[in-house]
Amino acid sequence: MFRGLTTTVFVVDDLRSAVDWYSELLGIEPYFQREAAGTPAYVEFRTGDFQHELGFLDSRFTARGPAGTDVGTALTYWAVDDIDVAYKRLLSMGATTHQDITERGEGFVTASVIDPFGNVLGVMYNQHYLDVVASVKGA
Repeated sequence: MFRGLTTTVFVVDDLRSAVDWYSELLGIEPYFQREAAGTPAYVEFRTGDFQHELGFLDSRFTARGPAGTDVGTALTYWAVDDIDVAYKRLLSMGATTHQDITERGEGFVTASVIDPFGNVLGVMYNQHYLDVVASVKGA
């Protein structure tokens, strides 16, 4: 049923600050922006081996749950080559620990942070991901 990660969207109250922070983290500028009422409403980056989409939506445009309650969120893990370096960089940029570096099994190590905008961002060293990338590049 699932064919692969396409887009992860984070909802933020301060879109401009989120875009600046992630531009610095990723070392790239967003490739897409949609405006509403003359201000950015949605901004998207493409990143990684398969140019996955990482989007940021101004919280003014989010759906709410019953009676105005917040709805749940999913945790997305992004593949990294060095979990220690990635985790320390995120913390050095103002993210806070959500879950420390955790060995999940041979070849699978995760960590997650809360970015300065309240979103959970996961990073993972994932040997399976690296094997898939190698097989695609070798094809």
